Amino acid sequence: MVTMSPEEFDAAVADALDEIPAELMAHLDNVVFFVEDEPPADEPEILGRYEGIALTDRPQWGGIQLPDRITIYRGPLCRMCWTREEIVDEIGITVVHEIAHHFGIDDERLHELGWG
Repeated sequence: MVTMSPEEFDAAVADALDEIPAELMAHLDNVVFFVEDEPPADEPEILGRYEGIALTDRPQWGGIQLPDRITIYRGPLCRMCWTREEIVDEIGITVVHEIAHHFGIDDERLHELGWG
Protein backbone atom coordinates (compact mmCIF):
# COMPACT_ATOMS: atom_id res chain seq x y z
CA MET A 1 0.00 0.00 0.00
CA VAL A 2 1.24 3.48 -0.88
CA THR A 3 0.77 6.37 1.52
CA MET A 4 0.03 9.58 -0.32
CA SER A 5 -1.37 12.74 1.23
CA PRO A 6 -4.53 14.22 -0.24
CA GLU A 7 -2.45 17.10 -1.63
CA GLU A 8 0.06 14.75 -3.28
CA PHE A 9 -2.77 12.67 -4.71
CA ASP A 10 -4.55 15.76 -6.07
CA ALA A 11 -1.28 16.84 -7.71
CA ALA A 12 -0.87 13.38 -9.30
CA VAL A 13 -4.42 13.58 -10.71
CA ALA A 14 -3.68 17.08 -12.06
CA ASP A 15 -0.48 15.75 -13.65
CA ALA A 16 -2.45 12.89 -15.25
CA LEU A 17 -4.92 15.41 -16.68
CA ASP A 18 -2.01 17.47 -18.02
CA GLU A 19 -0.80 14.37 -19.88
CA ILE A 20 -4.06 14.13 -21.86
CA PRO A 21 -3.47 15.74 -25.28
CA ALA A 22 -4.95 19.24 -25.51
CA GLU A 23 -6.77 18.24 -28.71
CA LEU A 24 -8.66 15.56 -26.78
CA MET A 25 -9.33 17.74 -23.74
CA ALA A 26 -10.84 20.35 -26.06
CA HIS A 27 -13.58 17.84 -26.88
CA LEU A 28 -14.61 17.31 -23.27
CA ASP A 29 -17.97 18.97 -22.94
CA ASN A 30 -19.32 20.18 -19.60
CA VAL A 31 -17.22 17.90 -17.37
CA VAL A 32 -15.92 18.51 -13.85
CA PHE A 33 -13.30 16.41 -12.05
CA PHE A 34 -13.34 15.48 -8.36
CA VAL A 35 -11.08 13.53 -6.04
CA GLU A 36 -12.67 11.76 -3.08
CA ASP A 37 -11.12 9.60 -0.40
CA GLU A 38 -13.43 6.60 -0.78
CA PRO A 39 -16.04 5.31 -3.22
CA PRO A 40 -19.60 4.53 -2.15
CA ALA A 41 -19.88 1.73 0.44
CA ASP A 42 -21.66 -0.56 -2.04
CA GLU A 43 -18.69 -0.35 -4.49
CA PRO A 44 -15.62 -0.22 -2.20
CA GLU A 45 -13.05 -1.20 -4.83
CA ILE A 46 -13.88 1.09 -7.75
CA LEU A 47 -11.06 3.43 -8.68
CA GLY A 48 -13.06 6.06 -10.48
CA ARG A 49 -16.54 6.86 -11.70
CA TYR A 50 -18.04 8.72 -14.63
CA GLU A 51 -21.50 10.14 -14.00
CA GLY A 52 -23.28 11.83 -16.84
CA ILE A 53 -24.48 11.41 -20.37
CA ALA A 54 -21.80 10.27 -22.80
CA LEU A 55 -21.36 12.47 -25.86
CA THR A 56 -22.59 9.61 -28.03
CA ASP A 57 -25.87 9.48 -26.07
CA ARG A 58 -26.65 13.18 -25.75
CA PRO A 59 -29.71 14.53 -27.49
CA GLN A 60 -29.02 16.60 -30.60
CA TRP A 61 -31.14 19.49 -29.39
CA GLY A 62 -28.67 20.41 -26.66
CA GLY A 63 -30.45 22.12 -23.81
CA ILE A 64 -29.31 22.90 -20.31
CA GLN A 65 -27.61 20.04 -18.53
CA LEU A 66 -25.69 19.70 -15.29
CA PRO A 67 -21.99 18.98 -15.77
CA ASP A 68 -20.85 15.39 -16.09
CA ARG A 69 -18.72 14.28 -13.13
CA ILE A 70 -15.54 12.27 -13.12
CA THR A 71 -14.46 11.20 -9.65
CA ILE A 72 -11.14 9.56 -8.81
CA TYR A 73 -10.99 7.65 -5.49
CA ARG A 74 -7.78 7.92 -3.47
CA GLY A 75 -8.30 5.06 -1.00
CA PRO A 76 -8.64 2.12 -3.39
CA LEU A 77 -5.84 3.40 -5.63
CA CYS A 78 -3.45 3.77 -2.68
CA ARG A 79 -4.38 0.34 -1.31
CA MET A 80 -3.78 -1.47 -4.61
CA CYS A 81 -0.33 0.01 -5.30
CA TRP A 82 3.04 -0.72 -3.69
CA THR A 83 5.20 2.05 -5.15
CA ARG A 84 4.77 5.72 -5.94
CA GLU A 85 5.50 5.02 -9.62
CA GLU A 86 2.77 2.38 -9.69
CA ILE A 87 0.15 4.70 -8.17
CA VAL A 88 1.03 7.50 -10.59
CA ASP A 89 0.57 5.02 -13.48
CA GLU A 90 -2.73 3.75 -12.06
CA ILE A 91 -4.03 7.29 -11.57
CA GLY A 92 -3.23 8.00 -15.23
CA ILE A 93 -4.99 4.84 -16.37
CA THR A 94 -8.03 5.64 -14.23
CA VAL A 95 -8.25 9.20 -15.55
CA VAL A 96 -8.07 7.99 -19.17
CA HIS A 97 -10.61 5.24 -18.42
CA GLU A 98 -13.16 7.68 -17.00
CA ILE A 99 -12.64 10.25 -19.76
CA ALA A 100 -13.23 7.46 -22.29
CA HIS A 101 -16.67 6.88 -20.77
CA HIS A 102 -17.48 10.53 -21.51
CA PHE A 103 -16.79 9.73 -25.16
CA GLY A 104 -19.08 6.69 -25.05
CA ILE A 105 -16.47 3.94 -24.76
CA ASP A 106 -17.73 1.12 -22.51
CA ASP A 107 -15.78 -1.03 -20.04
CA GLU A 108 -15.64 -4.02 -22.38
CA ARG A 109 -13.97 -2.00 -25.13
CA LEU A 110 -11.62 -0.32 -22.64
CA HIS A 111 -10.51 -3.75 -21.41
CA GLU A 112 -9.88 -4.81 -25.03
CA LEU A 113 -7.75 -1.70 -25.51
CA GLY A 114 -5.78 -2.30 -22.30
CA TRP A 115 -7.33 0.58 -20.36
CA GLY A 116 -9.53 -1.58 -18.14
